[in-house]
Amino acid sequence: MRHTISVLVENRPGVLARCAGLFARRGFNIESLAVSTTEDATISRMTIVVAGPEWVLEQIQKQLYKLMDVIKVLDHTGDAVVSRELALMKVKARPQDRAEIMQVASIFRANIVDVGDDTLTIEVTGDEEKISALENLLGRQRIVEMVRTGKVVLVRGAKPT
Repeated sequence: MRHTISVLVENRPGVLARCAGLFARRGFNIESLAVSTTEDATISRMTIVVAGPEWVLEQIQKQLYKLMDVIKVLDHTGDAVVSRELALMKVKARPQDRAEIMQVASIFRANIVDVGDDTLTIEVTGDEEKISALENLLGRQRIVEMVRTGKVVLVRGAKPT
C-alpha cells in the first residue's frame, strides 16, 4: 500500500538530509518527495510518498517524531485531498508528427513549452494517473527525456494538511 504523508519541519539547513537519512537507515524507500516552505517561512512541508504495510508507516511516523526539527507528521490515507505533480517531457517530434503530439497534449491540457528542430517539450500538471496516462500515450520510444516532481497534496476543506 502506498502512503502519502506530510511532515512539517523547521525550515533550517540539513533538515531534509536528516529526514532522508532516517528513511535510508531504516530501509524505507521514498517513492516521491517534494519540499517547500509553507505560508509560514519558518516552517517547511515535506510531502513524502512511501510504500509498505501499515506497520511501516507507523515506524516512519515514530522515527520522524524523534527528530528535533519535526513539528508534525500527518498521514493522508483516507483523506479527501487535492494532489498534483508536474512533469516535463521532451519528445521526438518530426514535422509530420507534431500535429498528432500537440493534439494528444491538448487532450491532457498540457502545454508545449519549447520547440526544437526535432523535439517538443511538454509541460503537464495533474494527478499521478493523468501524467502516467500521457506518458503511456506518447510512448516510451518517443520520449527522449522526462522529469517529474514529487507529489504535493492539500486536504480538501477546512481540515489542515
